[in-house]
Amino acid sequence: MLKLLLLCSLAAAGRSEITEEDDVLVLKKSNFEEALEAHSDILVEFYAPWCGHCKALVPEYAKAAATLKAEGSKIRLGKVDATEETELAQEFGVRGYPTIKFFKGGDKDAPKEYSAGRQADDIVNWLKKRTGPSVSSLTEVKEAESMIAEHEVAIIGFFKDAMSEDAKAFEKAAESIDEIPFAMTSEDSIFSKFEVSKDGIVLFKKFDEGRNTFDGEMSKENILAFIKANQLPLVIEFTEQTAPKIFGGEIKSHILMFVPKTASDFQDKMDQFKKAAEGFKGKILFIFIDSEVEDNQRILEFFGLKKEECPAIRLITLEDEMTKFKPDSEVISAESITAFCTRFTEGKLKPHLMSQDIPEDWNKNSVSVLVGKNFEEVVFDPTKTVFVEFYAPWCGHCKQLAPIWDKLGEKYPEGSDIIIAKMDSTANEIETVKVHSFPTLKYFPAGDERKVIDYNGERTMEGFTKFLESGGKEGGAPAGEDEDDLDLDEEGEQEEDSDIEGDHDEL
Repeated sequence: MLKLLLLCSLAAAGRSEITEEDDVLVLKKSNFEEALEAHSDILVEFYAPWCGHCKALVPEYAKAAATLKAEGSKIRLGKVDATEETELAQEFGVRGYPTIKFFKGGDKDAPKEYSAGRQADDIVNWLKKRTGPSVSSLTEVKEAESMIAEHEVAIIGFFKDAMSEDAKAFEKAAESIDEIPFAMTSEDSIFSKFEVSKDGIVLFKKFDEGRNTFDGEMSKENILAFIKANQLPLVIEFTEQTAPKIFGGEIKSHILMFVPKTASDFQDKMDQFKKAAEGFKGKILFIFIDSEVEDNQRILEFFGLKKEECPAIRLITLEDEMTKFKPDSEVISAESITAFCTRFTEGKLKPHLMSQDIPEDWNKNSVSVLVGKNFEEVVFDPTKTVFVEFYAPWCGHCKQLAPIWDKLGEKYPEGSDIIIAKMDSTANEIETVKVHSFPTLKYFPAGDERKVIDYNGERTMEGFTKFLESGGKEGGAPAGEDEDDLDLDEEGEQEEDSDIEGDHDEL
């Protein structure tokens, strides 16, 4: 008996109490598995105390937790301070903040990435969709009215026969979308209330025309295409709340209008932009960015813009590689924007690559300064080996590397076969070299092959010297195999030192 009591006491001591803050579970390495055992469905936010996006999420996350708790739901929300619980963060591949993952059925091995917005309603709706039926059933007009009133976007399938092939196609489409509620009805009273005379699908929304009716052959693919084209406003503002919808959506071609909301002609610009958007629904996402907002200045910088140069238009594709396009004229009219977008969809636009002017003393110091205009001439000179640091002026890791890089340049002075160089990648772009994080170090050996080797070794004089003296073999990897690179997160956040391992700053 004493032995049993002792074992029970030790087991209890080994467990870490799960505390709550505003109905959110505070999770740590010591209590994480216990939490999964106690609560089969948990949404977990991995955050950093200094992260601006995380701070903005706090009240909405708590509101969502309180809503679920008040409804008697078994779903719980938890949070992990990833700067303290680094083992957990690394175990679940956390590379930016906030990272939100859903653990369903206590399954620790295959959490689902949270993919909806950052408002409390978005969180609650996403979780209910993930844990309940993909399509709810409506039997009364009041139920339908409440559903439409409570959501920014809601989709109702009107089917007299819920077992028809069309209804089944609707259900399959609903299973593919987490952030929007779907419902189905066969009740005559609901058909009549919403003036629906035959089987069909209606998307209800609190913006633009208010509702869209599906018109086409009922298939999962066609229904999803219809929803994709109509679920977002014709023009959407880039904000903390809309960023997940913008970056997480299926439309990967975005046209951006940078304009100060305080401008006297703001509404006129918006009207022109919106008019142009009507012709590219489902093809190009139209976004406006308030160029006066401090948090948006890095976005302007990314496009080589200053707020004094706004209003301005830019277009970007977010496929495997980001590609930017710039109109010939900065005139903002429905006609000019339509013409610009038409040329883009027809494949008639060339990418816009930023470049500074070549400095007069670009090769006079120990480290040569490269810009877009002299990059290929220098780097692909077959008689020279060039080692390049691609950096950002605001990057903390780049600042730490600077004195070592300067010393490396002194080791290989002018006249040697090796050139040590650097390029500000926030102001210069190269079509053949893609940079996703800072600093990125690339080695271009002499010869006609135009071979590129990524440097993955230690950022020390010894490491760099071994790498160079070995011809790029010590600490190198072929371009594209660098596993430490960080992807652009969904908000495009560029916090210094924001990565977990401290290797890079995000672009």
